[in-house]
Amino acid sequence: MLTINFNPFPDLETDRLILRRVNAGDVKEILMLRSNPETMQYIPRPLLKTDEEALEHIAMIDQKIEANEGINWAITLKDSPKLIGIIGHYRIKPEHYRAEIGYMLLPDYQKRGIITEAVKAVVHYGFNDLKLHSIEAVIAPENIGSAKVLEKNGFIKEAHFKDYEFYNGKFLDSAIYSLLAHS
Repeated sequence: MLTINFNPFPDLETDRLILRRVNAGDVKEILMLRSNPETMQYIPRPLLKTDEEALEHIAMIDQKIEANEGINWAITLKDSPKLIGIIGHYRIKPEHYRAEIGYMLLPDYQKRGIITEAVKAVVHYGFNDLKLHSIEAVIAPENIGSAKVLEKNGFIKEAHFKDYEFYNGKFLDSAIYSLLAHS
């Protein structure tokens, strides 16, 4: 079984990005991300409404990191420390050498290859540092942008589950994409 340890926190760097720890100073940007119907369109979770809810979300991120159960990075451009998105490994299953990747980006920064670049760095970290065997992504099948990001990073669509989740009074389908370490 894998031993997961996010201490010290691993900052990641790409050509254009710094992926750093989310902190309380990111409260306004977290609120912008998680209160925006556009960024939350494919994420079946309630919209945040207040700074307090955003701070609670940041505290939940910290708790997962401290417990070595999951990790989120703030996506920032190299020339600015401002959070423009988040990305992370969720639902880490050390016994199966597997984790789920998830991400979101403020609308002003979409369609610039930022998420594709961030996914590449987080996948590299997952396979090389965490020693994962596989990384999966669970997305809404109609989220074509996310599917393209995953495919650019080598992920393969493995499944389409009908009525996979129940949220807000209706059943939602999910598509599962996966990438193996030796791919």
